Amino acid sequence: MSVDNYQYAAPFGAQTRNPFNYAKVEQIGRDSSTAWLTLDEMTNQLNLFDDTSQDTYISALGLATRQAIEDYLGMSILPVSYRVYYGTESLVASPISLDLPEVSQNVNPSLPGLTVNSIGYWNDAFPPVFVPLASTDYYYDVSGNKVIVNNLPTDVNTVMTAPIILQYTTTANPLASYPVIKQAGLLLLTHLYNNRANATETKLKDIPFGVTTLLRPYKPLVM
Repeated sequence: MSVDNYQYAAPFGAQTRNPFNYAKVEQIGRDSSTAWLTLDEMTNQLNLFDDTSQDTYISALGLATRQAIEDYLGMSILPVSYRVYYGTESLVASPISLDLPEVSQNVNPSLPGLTVNSIGYWNDAFPPVFVPLASTDYYYDVSGNKVIVNNLPTDVNTVMTAPIILQYTTTANPLASYPVIKQAGLLLLTHLYNNRANATETKLKDIPFGVTTLLRPYKPLVM
């Protein structure tokens, strides 16, 4: 998954729609095997108490359900890894502040919502060489969802579009164990189980107090 925030910026003459200073973000790692909802929870929800013939299919739906809930909330039920790119316009502040895509914070404010794995930059050599920063040169600002860089050398490549690269991994959020979140997952699972095609002859509509209603209070508001 890749989101490019230069789509609406120069050289087309319009300002970027991204209010933050990163240029692009890619998802580079994700758990696609560990269950969130148990098989018993899912089969009970689907009224398949004694039917084990569909266990493999239901388990696969459970994984899809977990990832859909994570995507909707921007919340890691299990850790997810990202790579973020920055242009040299990010270097105007001192110390340097690198914004991150929205990350749902841990409900315990003393615990960060992510771990910064690495930061580095392409230098101005020809051809450019990627230079990693020491872990002592930066830290994650849990209060503002950004990374503060104390010192960045002056040989950052100014020709490349986004020469600064940061990689991080989100931590699992305890909200994932909330009954309301799990109930939303079970409702979504039921929808995926009952609707196995991409089209229908009838008009469908959300039920009152459905998935989005249950999840909306926990979805971060992006200003």
